[in-house]
Amino acid sequence: MKVCFKNLTKSFNPEQIKVIKKFLLFLQEEIPLNKDIQISFLEKRRNGMTTGERGSYHIINILAHKRLLIDILRTLSHEMVHEFQHQKLGLKEKIKIKDIGGPEENMCNILSGIFMKKFQKKYPKFDKILYDEE
Repeated sequence: MKVCFKNLTKSFNPEQIKVIKKFLLFLQEEIPLNKDIQISFLEKRRNGMTTGERGSYHIINILAHKRLLIDILRTLSHEMVHEFQHQKLGLKEKIKIKDIGGPEENMCNILSGIFMKKFQKKYPKFDKILYDEE
């Protein structure tokens, strides 16, 4: 899988970019994807999204403005699980998931929390960057 980033250098400093790329490699080990994806980091919400959305054609949009990196990565993880559901578990593109507490959303919430804890345990050196601590 290849990842195309939009607004990465506009939204993040070099240290944060290093962490984001490491996190994506970590996620690829946890939930391997076959198809290439595009990840766009946005300055403002759009189309009624909260902090992120997985769109058709393997596009993920993440709200980056005024958020801690730890929160951005959790949103990214959540949306990557949605992408996994489409690529590997047979979820159809035409089905929009808006069911709060539904099985697809619950899977994303649970796994993204697990992935964040595993990543932090594996890379404690990133904690200050994740929490924007000096």
